[in-house]
Amino acid sequence: MPQDINERLKDFRYFLFLIWKHLDLPDPTPIQVDIAAYLQHGPKRKVIEAFRGVGKSWITAAYVLYRLYHNPQLKILVVSASKERADNFSTFTLRLINDVPWLAHLAPKQGQRNSKISFDVGPAKPDQSPSVKSVGLFGQLTGSRADIIIADDVETPMNSYTQGMRDKLREAVKEFDAILKPDPGTEITYLGTPQTAMSLYNVLGERGYHTRIWPARVPNDELRAWYGKRLAKIISQMEDTGKSTDPKRFSDRDLAEREASYGRSGFALQFMLDTSLSDAEKFPLRTTDFTVMNLNPDLAPEKIVWAAEPQNKINDLPNMGFDTDAWYSPMALQGEWRPYDMSVMFIDPSGRGADATAWVILKSQGVNLYLVSAGGHRMGYSDMGMALLQSEAKKYKVNYILVESNFGDGMFTQLMKPFFTEERGYACTIEEVRSNKQKELRIIDTLEPLMNQHRIIVDRSVIEKDYNDTQELVGTLENGFAYSLFYQLTHITKDRGSLVHDDQLDAFAGCAAKFVELMSADQDVLMEIRKEEDIEADALIFLTETDPAAFDLVCLGHQPKDVIQKLGITARHGKKWTQA
Repeated sequence: MPQDINERLKDFRYFLFLIWKHLDLPDPTPIQVDIAAYLQHGPKRKVIEAFRGVGKSWITAAYVLYRLYHNPQLKILVVSASKERADNFSTFTLRLINDVPWLAHLAPKQGQRNSKISFDVGPAKPDQSPSVKSVGLFGQLTGSRADIIIADDVETPMNSYTQGMRDKLREAVKEFDAILKPDPGTEITYLGTPQTAMSLYNVLGERGYHTRIWPARVPNDELRAWYGKRLAKIISQMEDTGKSTDPKRFSDRDLAEREASYGRSGFALQFMLDTSLSDAEKFPLRTTDFTVMNLNPDLAPEKIVWAAEPQNKINDLPNMGFDTDAWYSPMALQGEWRPYDMSVMFIDPSGRGADATAWVILKSQGVNLYLVSAGGHRMGYSDMGMALLQSEAKKYKVNYILVESNFGDGMFTQLMKPFFTEERGYACTIEEVRSNKQKELRIIDTLEPLMNQHRIIVDRSVIEKDYNDTQELVGTLENGFAYSLFYQLTHITKDRGSLVHDDQLDAFAGCAAKFVELMSADQDVLMEIRKEEDIEADALIFLTETDPAAFDLVCLGHQPKDVIQKLGITARHGKKWTQA
């Protein structure tokens, strides 16, 4: 290649232009050029957070070739959450070597490694480590050696949507320091978009990494303050708040459509790289406020004492919330065990497709609510789907069903009623409900007071089922984790459209709303009232069976308490009654 071209190729931006031209792509956009400059001149430990679709993986693949072009003795390790993604990165790199004429001298020679898993470049000297090697994060990292590590999307929904998964991810990437050669010229570069508000990329700053952020829209003043020095300078100089930062890639209309698809919170993560949290205000519903226990199918204690104490923390249940969320068992159970007062099922219907018909079943006992069942199916209004709902209602002895009527103007309810008859084996009252209030506000306004007072108790099996069902969906549906009840609960905000899916959470809130009028009673007062009622009931039985005068007074409408006082009857030895 001519000398002047070789000189210009020392600038990675020019190198990138030539690669793009060979691929018959439009010239790199200003944002892509800025990312390229940061790759070349940024610190040795850096995090590149850029919105989805900007092409950061392609840019970095070109950067790998740029580094090998100027120093063929380098050893580069590409790490991704999945082995397949890492292999795709190295395959693309090898393909460019074979296709771009002025990179032909980098093609592996006979006798050198030459596969998508690992390959050598032609001028490389014999070495135990290949020039480029791709591995999965939880694969064979041990034993690898590298001058440059590219961590390409090591955080995904599948490895970060529970606290346990996030802890495992954070530990796994520590292995990079053992892999890196002891040379001052080595570097580690993370490429990614956050998948959770408690993203791995948030903690890398504490480990000496420098982060640069390229959001999809020009941020407002509040978000600029949160980004701080991490915001790319090219974007910090833009003034049209809310406009696309890279209109050649995504128009304003395109971004609006993606926001509608992802939901506001999902769009904030994937396109605005916004993981800012104001836990008490932005995400008001926390799993910490629940009490978790194995529930009895028929009885519940009169009072359950909640306390977020270390000895009550449950560590063997998956947590779909944030790092500060947790599950807690009761500190104490008080009073007698009594039958549940009511069992209510709420159904949020949907047709066939990705959306689910969701249900939640709550039981009440005194002023507490007990979450005994939650789930969803994608069988629409089929007989099988209706039979499943009837089976759940029968299992938990539901005596009242609420159906969201916004779907199909009540059609779902009419199709469901024949399955809830004596002839079908179980009958109960069915009522339609409709709400016109903004969904997010309604859900939060209903659940937040109950949860702040710790009046919702969750059966342990509901949490386990929610997690297991979600595990199955994550591998088959985009944003599969978003179908989880407890993910929806911990990630909802007051912003309209903050969740991609809210079916189960909407059913939960709708079911809880049925019991709200019961929640004004004080728990301790209610226990005393019930004790008095028990005493009076025992007195009534004794009086009407053994004392004719008392029997006459009761028949005339006098209360047992008054009869006891009038006839001089006292209580002794618990519930045994004798005349004074």
